[in-house]
Order: sequence, then structure tokens, then C-alpha cells
Amino acid sequence: MAESSIVLFERNQFQKPQVNLARSTIGRMWLVNFCAFITILQSSFSDSFSSLAVAAGAVFAAVLTEILFLYKDGKAVLLKDGSAVASALILTLLLPNQISPLYAAAGAAFAMAVIKHSFGGLGSNWLNPAAGGWLFIRFSWPSAFNRALEGSLLSPPADFNSGHFAALSQDGTILSFLNRTIFSFVGVELPGAYMNLFTSPYPGIIADRGILALLFGTIIIIAFQACRSWVPAVYLAFFCFFFRLGGDLPYGDELWKGDILFALCTGGTLVAAFLLASDPATGAKSKRGIFITALIGGILAFMIRSLGSEFFGAVYAALFINMISPLIQILENLFLYNKREKTQGSGEYS
Repeated sequence: MAESSIVLFERNQFQKPQVNLARSTIGRMWLVNFCAFITILQSSFSDSFSSLAVAAGAVFAAVLTEILFLYKDGKAVLLKDGSAVASALILTLLLPNQISPLYAAAGAAFAMAVIKHSFGGLGSNWLNPAAGGWLFIRFSWPSAFNRALEGSLLSPPADFNSGHFAALSQDGTILSFLNRTIFSFVGVELPGAYMNLFTSPYPGIIADRGILALLFGTIIIIAFQACRSWVPAVYLAFFCFFFRLGGDLPYGDELWKGDILFALCTGGTLVAAFLLASDPATGAKSKRGIFITALIGGILAFMIRSLGSEFFGAVYAALFINMISPLIQILENLFLYNKREKTQGSGEYS
């Protein structure tokens, strides 16, 4: 018995490290589901519940596709992990609130069938299923995607910068109250149009329209340790620094004039940072690898959004992180874990 225990211990010494979070997969998924749902709910209050209809189409298709695959493989018990619902709701956050639920359903089915299960199921896929479903919709029906954003202030065209947004005006009753109370203590006066960031009545992607609830949701995710909180922190720190430095340079503005608040609250930036880039299933495993990928993601998000004039730059950057994660993991095994095994196997300790 003692000898078996020693052998087991030695094997565990050389097992490749895994990402360990305070919450189980089931607990983490349902926390994400709750946070995504309240964001969708906020958006639905000002669009006659169109956002909820988009979410319903995505969830129905994702769960149905999951059922077909799991029952075929005799793994129906895995339905309770909530991952299919999570993928559908994250996909919904990145879609326009006016898009047809049929497109959302098609994207969710693609995410489950092609991105998730064709690679072996949860934890085996190299790309986040929600991100894959979003790409499928964006490039399969670009006209429908763009048409659903017509008239939006929060998903502007490429030549629309944050300075133009700040110059817009609307009813300033609430804003005047905030400027006289909260912002007066720090000597800041918020322009009128910024109320649209938090209570938008215009078409836009659902994450941007429900940004207040999304902010609350990210606090919950961090508080319950449902993700590696320093990953979005690194991602957003580099994104904000470079956006502040040169975010509006393509539009003729000066250095250090980039609008960080506008950048954080639009383009699905928070979804990319907290729900895509920090996904442990499709990310690096070592702290070194995680830091490098988060740093690359933050810089790339700025470059695509500002220099490349792509409003969803943060989402594309998170997708790029997912895509290079297999390479990062190979390098981790080659230069970190295997080296550590050899050192321990020779009786040396570092």
C-alpha cells in the first residue's frame, strides 16, 4: 500500500499543471450564465424585449445541439454543467439586439456542433465556442449583422471616434445630478452623451446596451473567483494605456487624448476581457504564458480597434489569443514543464 502511494505521488509530481479555480466548472458556468442574463435583461428593457428573443433563439439551438451530441455519445448527464447555455448567452452579448433570433440560433448551433463537439467537447476545443459562433454569423451574414446596427450610437462606423460621441447631447437631467454630486468631488464633468453608454435606447450589440449590468456581473465573477481575475486586469491595463496614448490619433487628435471610458464600454471590450480572454479551457496554463497572452491581447485589441478602425477589435484580439493558445501550451510543455520534470528527476531542485 505504501509503495503504491509513493508511485502515485511521483506520477503526480510530473503531471502537467492544470488551471485550478475556486469554483467548479458547473459553478463557474452558472455564475457566467447569471451575469450574462442580467446584462441581456437590461438591454431588453429598452427594445421591447428583442434582446431576450435573440437570447432565447441562441439558448434553444445550443441546448438542442448539445442534447443531440451528448445523447449520441451516452453523456447526457453532462447537460447540467451549463456550458451550452453559457456559450449561447455569451454569443448573445456580442450580437446586435435587432438581429433575427434565427441568426443567433444558427450561430449557437455552429458553436456547439463545429467548435465544441468536433474537437471532443468541453475543454478540448481550441477556440471559445461563443467566439466561433460570433465569427460564423458575422462573416456568413455581414449585411444582416450591419443592418441590425443601423442608427446605433454605440456601434459606430469606422470614422466615428469618441470625440464625436462626446459632443452629442441628450436630456441632461440625470447627468446634471451626477455632475453636481459624484463627479464634482473629483473635479470631473461628464459630457451629456455619456449617459448613452449606460442607458442606451439605440440599436447596438447587447453587451454595450446592458453595460451597467455587465459591470455588476464582472464584479460578481471576480468576487466568487470564477475566473483568473488578473488576466482581464492585464488585458485591460495594456488596452487602456495604449488607447489613452493614441486611441484617437487616426482621427487627427493628439497623443494622450484617447477616451478610455468610451473604449471600455463599447465594442464588447468587457466581454472579451472577462469571458473570452480569461476562459481557462482555451488559454495558457502557466502564469508566464497567461501573462504573455493577456499582454498580447491588450495591445492587439488597441491596434485592431484604433489603428485598424475595427470597432470590435477587443473581440478579434481575444479570438487571436484563443488561436495561439495551443502554440503557447506547446512552448510551455517544451521549455517549462518538461524542463522542470528533468530537473526533479535528476534530484535537483530549483
